[in-house]
Amino acid sequence: LSIICDLSKLANGNGCNGAPDLVIEILSPGNTKHEMDTKFKLYEESGVKEYWLVQPEDKTIFVYTLVNNIYIGLKPFTEGQIMESPLFPEIKIKMDDVFETI
Repeated sequence: LSIICDLSKLANGNGCNGAPDLVIEILSPGNTKHEMDTKFKLYEESGVKEYWLVQPEDKTIFVYTLVNNIYIGLKPFTEGQIMESPLFPEIKIKMDDVFETI
C-alpha cells in the first residue's frame, strides 16, 4: 500500500513517478530476510518518507521515518496501543482494530 501526496507523480498514468510519501508493507510467511532487506534499502534510497512493516503473526507494526536520508525506527507498535504516524499526525490507528480478526 502507498500514499502519494504529490499528484503530479501520477500524471503519466503509469504508476508513481518518484517515491511515494508512505509505503505500508504487510509481511507474509513467505517474505525472506533478503527480500525485506532489499525493499528496506530501496525505499530508503528512493526517498520514501515513511515506511511501515506490518507483521500479522506478531501483531506488530514497525515504523521507519526518513531523517537525513537514513531510516530511523520508532518503538514497535503492538496490541493495546494507538499508533500515530510521524508524517501524518492525523492518522491514529488502534492496534487492536488492525489485528482484530487474526
